[in-house]
Amino acid sequence: MKRTIYEPGELGELQENVVTIKRVTKVVKGGRNMRFTALVVVGDGNGHVGAGLGKATEIPEAIRKGKEDAMKKLISVELDENHSITHDITGKHTGASVLLKKAPEGTGIIAGGPARAVCELAGISNIRTKSLGSSNKQNVVLATINALSQLKNPEDVAKLRGKSVSEILG
Repeated sequence: MKRTIYEPGELGELQENVVTIKRVTKVVKGGRNMRFTALVVVGDGNGHVGAGLGKATEIPEAIRKGKEDAMKKLISVELDENHSITHDITGKHTGASVLLKKAPEGTGIIAGGPARAVCELAGISNIRTKSLGSSNKQNVVLATINALSQLKNPEDVAKLRGKSVSEILG
């Protein structure tokens, strides 16, 4: 996965979306230790998105840590003129696979909860997705980000193959 480190202020205003908060319990000699895990997706709505995991004893602290982790893992997404992805692609993370399909203008975001959060914050407004395999929210979010990080624009593909963009697009 290609990652670029962005300076603060280099991107637009980052929005956050808390996908899930889980209560985790560890049984120790003196009783139970309760902690919270927050899965947070951040994006600027203009082709940059990231996901992070925060763990703490308090929910707001877990969300803050998750947001910081997500900002460290921002990726850039290639979008076309319809605010859709440039081509169909499948992303995988552990047991989860997510199929992302290019869609024409007016389709909207057809996606389940975790994949929808990533697509909305990446600035994608026309896409069809299908979650395959595991339905674990964390794995679905990471599989979606994996797929988005693999996207290439037609100019890059044409340059790699030594062809013109019109030959690639057909």
